[in-house]
Amino acid sequence: MSTEIHKSAIVSKKAEIGEDVFIGPYCIIGDGVSLGRGTKLISHVVIEGDAEIGEDSVIHQFATIGLPPQDFKYKGEKTAVKIGKNNIIREYASIHRASISGSGVTTVGDSNFIMAYVHIAHDCVIGTSNILANASTLAGHVMVEDFVFIGGLVAIHQNNRVGSYAMVGGCTGITQDIPPYTMASDHRAKLYGLNVIGLKRRGFSDETINTLKKAYKILFRDKAPMSEALERIRTTLPQIPEILHLVEFIEANKRGICR
Repeated sequence: MSTEIHKSAIVSKKAEIGEDVFIGPYCIIGDGVSLGRGTKLISHVVIEGDAEIGEDSVIHQFATIGLPPQDFKYKGEKTAVKIGKNNIIREYASIHRASISGSGVTTVGDSNFIMAYVHIAHDCVIGTSNILANASTLAGHVMVEDFVFIGGLVAIHQNNRVGSYAMVGGCTGITQDIPPYTMASDHRAKLYGLNVIGLKRRGFSDETINTLKKAYKILFRDKAPMSEALERIRTTLPQIPEILHLVEFIEANKRGICR
């Protein structure tokens, strides 16, 4: 299969188009865009700025990628958006390039499913194998780690983080970090225990899940100060990778931890 560009598409001669790419009707591809091998743009997709899309991604109609950030501080400086391979980006999703107040790059990893009307704002960092359901909205500088499920109509305040293997219920407002391996929901996010079903589906052992349950109880049920809870986890629980990640995530928080 060779690269196919529909006659109605507008593709800059300065764009880098890989092999076996499909660019459908009425797409607009700007100067600094790079499309990886096998990527498909269904129709009416707009990609501009310094934007890189990895291999074998599928971008559906009316999605926009690489547009300027919605940030009053931004005055046209050169910033970028980098998206990995095997991503599915559905209708009307928007992913903005970075502003000048972060790393300069909005980043999306590999194998993410980004559903319709999702907004990923400037300077966000999205990991691998996440599902962002319809109309979830990520403000600037949000970090989502790996294997996270974010429900529909979720709103995440700027500078917040969602840890790996977490699950966030629909219509939730997030103003503090969601720890890895947990479930959060409600109008203002509250924790509702471990994401046990999700962990089992991802192949976590019963031993690991039970250790995480003990850590969760120490952190969020025993009502000890967070510093004391973290010390108890260090001294009483096996220091498996998941526990180390949980502790490191909590210690790195800047906006507080959802409870």
